Formats: sequence, C-alpha cells, structure tokens
Amino acid sequence: MYTFGLIGYPIKHSLSPWIHESFLASTDVKGSYSIIEIDPAESFSKNMQLLKEKNLNGFNITVPFKQSIIPFLDELDEEAKRIGAVNTVVHKDGKWIGYNTDGKGYVRSLMDKYPALESEKELSLLMIGAGGAARGIYYALLAEGFTNIDITNRTLASAQELTEFKPVSANTNIKTLKDAEETLSDYDVVIQTTSVGMKPHEGTSIMSLDKLKASCIVSDIVYQPIKTRFLTEAESKGALLHFGHTMLLYQAQLAFEIWTNKNIELVELETALRLQLEG
Repeated sequence: MYTFGLIGYPIKHSLSPWIHESFLASTDVKGSYSIIEIDPAESFSKNMQLLKEKNLNGFNITVPFKQSIIPFLDELDEEAKRIGAVNTVVHKDGKWIGYNTDGKGYVRSLMDKYPALESEKELSLLMIGAGGAARGIYYALLAEGFTNIDITNRTLASAQELTEFKPVSANTNIKTLKDAEETLSDYDVVIQTTSVGMKPHEGTSIMSLDKLKASCIVSDIVYQPIKTRFLTEAESKGALLHFGHTMLLYQAQLAFEIWTNKNIELVELETALRLQLEG
C-alpha cells in the first residue's frame, strides 16, 4: 500500500491528487495521494521532521518549496542538481532522493505530440522566459540532443545565467523580446515558459507573432486557459500547437514511474484532464 502526497502552498485546488489517483486506478498499484499544505510562515524544518515521521513512499513538491526541500534530502539526481530545484522525492532504502521531472516531462509531452522531432534535432528553437520552468526545459532539451536553442527574456542577465552549464556543442543566443519578434521566422519551434496569459490575465500575450512561419510548432506551458491568447494567435498564423496541460500530465507520469516503476498510458487521461480543466 503506497502513500504519496504533495507539499506546497497554496495547493488546495491542485490537480495532482486527481492525476495520481487516476494513475493508481489504471494500474494494479494500491495507494493514496494526499495534499499536505505547509504555511510558509511556519518552520519548514519542523514540518519536514513531521513529514519524515509520516514515512511516505514518495511526494511531489511545488511552489514555494522546490528549493527549500534540497537541504533535507539525502541524495539529489544530477539533473535536479543542475536545475537547482526538486519537484519529486522518493523514499528508498531509508533515504529521501530528489528529482526534477518538470523539464523531462515537458520534452516527453512535446516529442509524443510531434514524434518527427526525434530525427530533427538540428531544428532552431526559441524559448521565451528564463525562470524555473525555463531552466528545467532548457536542460532537458539539451539532454534530448537539441543544440540550437535561443532564449529571449525581459531580463537578459537571467537568460544568460541559464547557459552557464550548457555543453560546448550547444548553440544558444540571448535575445531581447524585440529582436526575437523580428527574427521569429528563423524558428521551427517556439516555447513560451512564462506565466503571461494565465487566468485571470488571459487577454495578455508576451510578444507579437506577426513574423511566425506557418510550419512552426508553438508551445505554451500555461494551462489555464488551455488555449492562451499566445496559442490562439499562433494558430491564426497556421502554426502547429502544443498545450501546457500535457506538461502537467507527463511530469506526473515520470514521478509515478520513479515511485512505482510503472509506466502509465496517457492518451485517455490527457482528454480527461483537458475536460477537468475546461470544467
């Protein structure tokens, strides 16, 4: 009987319990997944001690604790170490081991939607944003073999920091948003990693897509609303779309694999999650 959970704040409306309970129901794994909300005003150290006493088999971590959890872990996966954040912990052989499945989950969702990318690693990608999500996605794309990944961000210094640990073989240019808009036709894949366009600000978009080419794959990690203004504009230009809710599902799939060694088929669950999000 597995016991899993999610720590973060505020998380009462998180979809993680629904996702992981769906995973449990679709396998022969018996278990439960609970919300463990921790007020940031309380002692995090004390709460971690209480969490250890619960003896969970594994748990997810979301904001604002993805960095705070690290000192309490016994081991850290190399990718999580590079990213500097953890969203999944497994309890194994008496140790807490930390992983980050966000970036890998995103790339898996993108590749499953557009499998032709598997043989097109030389394509030109543009990543918009340089926050925590962008960091995970950037390193996961590099690990997958993509080498031409430019980054645009309002703060260029933050974008530059992302490239600190990139391999020598990677080709990354840092661009202002204005420069990125002007050269948008150069890119085969455009990935929007910021929270711009999220409810209740769904009328906003981070940049103009006037010069987007019709064959481009355009992705937005925002999943509320599912079709953001950014994606709506991309669709009007003839682009192929990739939706943010799939990242949510695939990063959870990877976490479940780490905890149970079970692989989950996501085709029906992706439709079910979309219906959940659309109410």
